[in-house]
Amino acid sequence: MQAHRPRRAALSFLVISVAVDLLAFGIIIPVLPRLVQEFLGGETVSAAQVYGLFGLTWAVMQFLGAPILGALSDACGRRPVILLSNLALGLDYLLMAVAPGLGWLLAGRAVGGLASSSFTTAFAYVADVTDADRRAAGFGAIGAAFAFGFIVGPALGGVLGAVDLRLPFWVAAGLCLANALYGILVLPESLPKDRWTRFSWRKANPVAALRLLRSNAEVSRVAAVLFLSNLAHEVFPAVFVLYAGHRYGWDQVTIGLALATVGVASAVVQGGLVRRIVPRLGERPTMVADLACGAIGCLLFGLAPSGAWIWLAIPVAALWGLFGPAAQSLMTQRIAASEQGRLQGALNSLRGVSGLVGPVLFTASLAVGVSQPGSWICSGAPFLVAVVLLMLALTAVVPLLAADGSLRRRHNPRRGPAFRPGPQLVQRRA
Repeated sequence: MQAHRPRRAALSFLVISVAVDLLAFGIIIPVLPRLVQEFLGGETVSAAQVYGLFGLTWAVMQFLGAPILGALSDACGRRPVILLSNLALGLDYLLMAVAPGLGWLLAGRAVGGLASSSFTTAFAYVADVTDADRRAAGFGAIGAAFAFGFIVGPALGGVLGAVDLRLPFWVAAGLCLANALYGILVLPESLPKDRWTRFSWRKANPVAALRLLRSNAEVSRVAAVLFLSNLAHEVFPAVFVLYAGHRYGWDQVTIGLALATVGVASAVVQGGLVRRIVPRLGERPTMVADLACGAIGCLLFGLAPSGAWIWLAIPVAALWGLFGPAAQSLMTQRIAASEQGRLQGALNSLRGVSGLVGPVLFTASLAVGVSQPGSWICSGAPFLVAVVLLMLALTAVVPLLAADGSLRRRHNPRRGPAFRPGPQLVQRRA
């Protein structure tokens, strides 16, 4: 067990690193729109339009940057990409803290979107240092770190922003720079040099990265299902606040409490349940069950006759959080060890596409639904659209249950050390 402690420490750093980065990101969420509004003289409509451009810029840079950073991590190792991204985020938040105008602030969001694409490298790192039967647990731990950042960050940002609108940016910069220093001291490289591949711009663009997903029939199918799941999940950030306020008359305090509950439930599922459930059931059965839970949860959100039902829907929908780690674990087992960075870059590009399409789809369906007077069901239209997407995903993933005897208990959770790369698996994949 002694030999595996450095790898466990490395995985612990990754979880801490992602949590700190998401904490820094969350800190600026409540103040960035207000800062944009301040630059525009307090005008709300123009601020909303400009802030929409900020969100689009972030999503586009994620889409373009994820495959580049993923390919770089395959070519020169995970460690330098992660550390330089942390450093870039810290410097970016410093730039935003002193930005004299909207142009500088927008440039900061562009740099931040590119640097935040390093999360793909973190997922590739997990694939490097975990056995196949423990990989989903590693991805789940990263997901729990995401949830932690989004729970604590906005609350802290609101408190700091009440003191000064620029203060959250200074704090975010300090967190990211400290994170980079911490990584320099404790983070080892996870990808041996003999597995490094030559960097090629031809392979690093988003289209080429997405082609990688077509290199294996099972990976292609799971990637399509993952895209549908990610697209359906966009319903929550896109319309939940407007939906709960319109349909149930919830105020900001109640909505904030509900979102915090969603975050806590997600952290419990990804941080605690993934490592117990996925090894026992296997990836494919877990994916089917979790998509079903997501569909049921969205159905409850869309049809709930009163706000009390939302609190019952939250834990059901939270079980949907098992799907992502299980799907990623399955795909990493079908792609060579030297291409894990490209794989995660391609998956992050898919998330970027869902992040561009989802808000348009669900806000449009909400607008159509609320325009139908006297129909309480129609106001839940966005969540019913999400149900349809998840049912399509279920239709695509159920046939995978017959593959490779996945209905058997293929994984023994007590087998082997928790975080050890499987050379026999690497050879088989290569």
